[in-house]
Amino acid sequence: MAHPRMFTDDDPHLDVVRRVCLALPEAAEVEAWGRPTFRAGSRGKIFAVFSGVDEHPWSLILRADPDERPALLQDPRCFLAPHYRTAPWLSLDLDAAPLDETELRELVETSYRSVALQRQLRQLG
Repeated sequence: MAHPRMFTDDDPHLDVVRRVCLALPEAAEVEAWGRPTFRAGSRGKIFAVFSGVDEHPWSLILRADPDERPALLQDPRCFLAPHYRTAPWLSLDLDAAPLDETELRELVETSYRSVALQRQLRQLG
């Protein structure tokens, strides 16, 4: 039985998340668990999940750099989402403050770098 779709294509912030994630080498969007997931290649590892939970309906789950994770978790926009509470995952509330696309790009790229293949990293530069 397929998981019900948990988003619509006109959800707030989804366009910018797609643009940022899919700009990375060989990045692909794959719907899983009813959510858009972004992977390093169509069969690659997940580096971002567009997902909402309770008081954070528009958020992006990312893999944080282990050295940056403690500081990010001090940021009120970041939180630990259910099912992703283990390191290095954290969630960024996209509605908590005006979205800074440059910062989003940096966080997404860090997450991507943690799962990408060497050839994808070479393409990234």
